[in-house]
Amino acid sequence: MRRFIAQGANQGFRCDFCGAQVPPLANGSYRNHCPRCLHSRHVDVNPGDRANDCQGMLEPVAVLHSGKKGWVIVHRCQRCGEERRNRAASDDPLMPDDHEALVALASRETAALASREPSGSRGRRRRRPR
Repeated sequence: MRRFIAQGANQGFRCDFCGAQVPPLANGSYRNHCPRCLHSRHVDVNPGDRANDCQGMLEPVAVLHSGKKGWVIVHRCQRCGEERRNRAASDDPLMPDDHEALVALASRETAALASREPSGSRGRRRRRPR
């Protein structure tokens, strides 16, 4: 059961970040990011409605895994700062999301988390005094 009311049309687009020509999703859902670079535009209030006035570039900042939705890309708008979560389209037969781009995003996030740990605690367990 969908939790949103889809409006508008399932349309292809040219990515404003990398220039890729992106076809609509084959399953009839609304594609909201480029499958090559994972960037998007802040154009929707609800999926497919194209009613958001912001129009800022949505940068992929994280990737999560959900048991129900699979891979989910977290985007942050470079204009207004809003964060949005969008399901990855890894199963699209025409132009699936680039697996290497998803892995690189996850790796970048992991590296950022590791750099925030205190220097003495990376991967080491403290020994208990005897």
